[in-house]
Amino acid sequence: MIPRYSRPEMAEIWSPASRFRIWFEIEALAAEAMAALGTIPAEAARVIRERGAPRVAAISQADLDRIDAIERETRHDVIAFLTWLGEGIGEEARFLHQGMTSSDVLDTCLSVQLTRAADLLIADVDQLLEALKARALEFKHTPTIGRSHGIHAEPTTFGLKLLNHYAEFRRHRARLVAARAEVATCAISGPVGTFASVDPRVEAHVARHLGLAVEPVSTQVIPRDRHAAFFAALGVVASGLERLAVEVRHLQRSEVREAEEFFHPGQKGSSAMPHKRNPVLSENLTGLARIVRGYVTPALENVALWHERDISHSSVERMIGPDATVTLDFALVRAAGMMAKLTVYPERMKANLESLGGVVHSQKVLLALTQAGMSREAAYATVQRAAMATWTALGTPGAKDFPANLLADPAVAALFDAARLAAVMDPARDFGQVDTIFQRVLAEA
Repeated sequence: MIPRYSRPEMAEIWSPASRFRIWFEIEALAAEAMAALGTIPAEAARVIRERGAPRVAAISQADLDRIDAIERETRHDVIAFLTWLGEGIGEEARFLHQGMTSSDVLDTCLSVQLTRAADLLIADVDQLLEALKARALEFKHTPTIGRSHGIHAEPTTFGLKLLNHYAEFRRHRARLVAARAEVATCAISGPVGTFASVDPRVEAHVARHLGLAVEPVSTQVIPRDRHAAFFAALGVVASGLERLAVEVRHLQRSEVREAEEFFHPGQKGSSAMPHKRNPVLSENLTGLARIVRGYVTPALENVALWHERDISHSSVERMIGPDATVTLDFALVRAAGMMAKLTVYPERMKANLESLGGVVHSQKVLLALTQAGMSREAAYATVQRAAMATWTALGTPGAKDFPANLLADPAVAALFDAARLAAVMDPARDFGQVDTIFQRVLAEA
């Protein structure tokens, strides 16, 4: 995590103070469950809660330094925390962590952190969805050219372009919800998951109060396929962000200039060239997406641990948990702001759509010729010949447009006059189902 790409709400989830507060809550809940079962004295559980809660609530940098100092000696983070906690609780601290192992605390804490992170990410997606939906409806019937392979294909609307991204992020939201549910499990089951020294009812109590499900069968750790699925979901969301960013980057190119990121008053695009207006937000999103996706493979490799547990996953998760969630959180919020303020140029879209002399209507002419009696092979050759003549002469003096080149062909002229050909090529014919598509997508939402 670096401050430049971090929002305080997400970064706080991963702060040492937040982590230690979750650790304490796990320990206190476990102690209370044990007290209810008669495993430890009720008075001990009460003292642990009453003395420990204020201590972790007010945890200071000096406290964090003390825990770090203990860890340098013990070489064990959970023991260091329990030692520091016990210094404030007193004699009853001996009833902390009864029958538990470190991973019971660490894994359950990670589940809490990932679910909290998922909640923020889902809210971020909702913000982006709101922006995409509003802009899609705004430009629902704004004609623009659709491109395949980067080349003009057929007309579409800018609203449909944005609706496509809206529909995708609806799916991303569902993926995040599913990933949150899968990773939201609690394990308080002892050194190899057998509950040899801790009652399963303790696990159920902790899980219930933390909003988690119990892990049906654990080893010393929660199985890492859950975490792999979580980070894979983040990677897919990041790829969706990059797809949106690439679209904006292309549309802002000087040769295209159909839409561009909002250029703030006082903003500078280049230290050398005062005229520059660069797609810096969408380029940034492309880079951030690469980072989030890069964490998917380590998460997948964490699945295969030795026997009941090793710690090869631990260092990985200490890095990718904060970095992936903080980075994606920042990127989603940035994307929402970018789309809400995106500057759109409908007249430029219209000019680009018409810039190839009408060849983008070639399929409509092809179908009309076949319906008029021409074979598909002959119709295709005829339309392609006229389209290539139009394409290669673009910009030269006296060049014919696509309709003129078509009507210069005797086979076409025998079937269509100028008025009928114009009706075949009417751009309005491209947009008759736009409302249907919007209704279908928004009805699903």
